[in-house]
Amino acid sequence: MQRTLVFFKPNAIQRKLVGAILSRFEKKGLKLVALKMVSMTPEQACDLYKEHIGKDFFNPLVDFITSGPVVASVFEGLNSVQVCRNLVGNTDPSIAPPGTIRGDYGVTVRKNLLHASDSQESALREIKVFFDEEEIINYSSCLEEHL
Repeated sequence: MQRTLVFFKPNAIQRKLVGAILSRFEKKGLKLVALKMVSMTPEQACDLYKEHIGKDFFNPLVDFITSGPVVASVFEGLNSVQVCRNLVGNTDPSIAPPGTIRGDYGVTVRKNLLHASDSQESALREIKVFFDEEEIINYSSCLEEHL
């Protein structure tokens, strides 16, 4: 099973979309193994988005994701990185297909509700920004054998 990080940006919390969006991942069959609300520090933001340092959107992104609480989550499942990316949809909500989270709820590119890891390598690194290993819960779901 693969793990991936999804975190809800401040506007998802402000718009009260966390429950609706979380349920979409669970309904897809992904298993939630970690969840918490945090105030992200600029250092965490820089660590999370270090590949974008120097790009024109980097500083506004850091300002935005540190402007309020975020909800960090770890999902587990077969091909969870790609499954989550498909559920989230294109970074630009105006071209994200209906049925994706950004297609249904997103408004702008810069404030696009969610971050989802883009590869297994990124997921392993990004999960550590928010969670210690003991905060990720290993458990069996009675539904796993039926997926």
